[in-house]
Amino acid sequence: MYLSPRFRAFAAGAALLAAGALAHAQSLPNVVILATGGTIAGAGASAVNSATYAAAKVGVEKLIAGLPELSKVANVRGEQVFQVASESLTNDNLLTLAKRVSALAKQPDVDGIVITHGTDTVEETAYFLTLTVHTNKPIVMVASMRPGTALSADGALNLYDAVSVAGSKDAMGKGVLLTMNDSIESGRDVTKNFNIKPSAFVSQWGSLGMVVEGKNYWFRAPVKRHTMNSEFDIDKITALPPVEIAMGYEGVASTAIDALGKSGIKALVHGGPGNGSVADRIVPSLQKVRADGIVVIRSSRVPDGFVIRNAEQPDDKYDWVVAHDLRPQKARILAMVALTKTNDTKELQRIFWEY
Repeated sequence: MYLSPRFRAFAAGAALLAAGALAHAQSLPNVVILATGGTIAGAGASAVNSATYAAAKVGVEKLIAGLPELSKVANVRGEQVFQVASESLTNDNLLTLAKRVSALAKQPDVDGIVITHGTDTVEETAYFLTLTVHTNKPIVMVASMRPGTALSADGALNLYDAVSVAGSKDAMGKGVLLTMNDSIESGRDVTKNFNIKPSAFVSQWGSLGMVVEGKNYWFRAPVKRHTMNSEFDIDKITALPPVEIAMGYEGVASTAIDALGKSGIKALVHGGPGNGSVADRIVPSLQKVRADGIVVIRSSRVPDGFVIRNAEQPDDKYDWVVAHDLRPQKARILAMVALTKTNDTKELQRIFWEY
């Protein structure tokens, strides 16, 4: 069969291009994007709706298709784990997600995992994964403060950065991360400090680093126990014990504490003002809760700082646990995980110091 020189040249060129494309793909890391919903998958009625919109509307395949630049930094595939606004996530959702992350992390063809999530509770999910998933592979949470339909939407760049970080060898062994607004934050330390700005997320101890145009710049590393160094393992956890939060404030009554004490919970986090302060009139209620076998954890509602044991309240005398630098919502996460192994208050206090 005669083939013209021009056709042979075209075929050879196409073969070279295909071989080059294959070689490029083989040189890239393999990153799985697990989607759970949130603003990053949200849509507003118009381009000026940056704070008013419906969350959890866009599927993961559409998110990936809308960002072709991802193919330059990783071989990406997506899975829709669930599609939920993060304020509505449950303990069962946490278990489902963490078990899927653990399973993927064991696969040799997976180099990193990205999880799209709503901003409202992403810090809680990040901390749960930090405590329970045993892997050195990068696990990167990502979210957005504006829906993709808004002017100056932040989700696309956040997602690009997350995939870039998840595929980076220098991100290995640093625990679960959150990439937003160019920053790389520790999943343990990060918290949402503003409800409508793209710069909403901060860590009181500082960012781990920054990602700029696909390159990571690291400035510190986490020292608290996490992932591979954790004594907790999601593969062995089938349920989470109920833990609730009661906040402290001026004029607080014991109503919430008394009701929660009768609800079947295993631990109660008190989010007090200042150094985890507890109003004198509700101390007896917390003492009764503890006498009934419920663990009492003294936390602070203040964004920064940490609770000092036996300051403000005689924690040793009352057999209470202090949450160290964990805000109430994260203290609840650690309490649930820790209670799967022990309800001894001395052991629980050790865990709160170490994690």
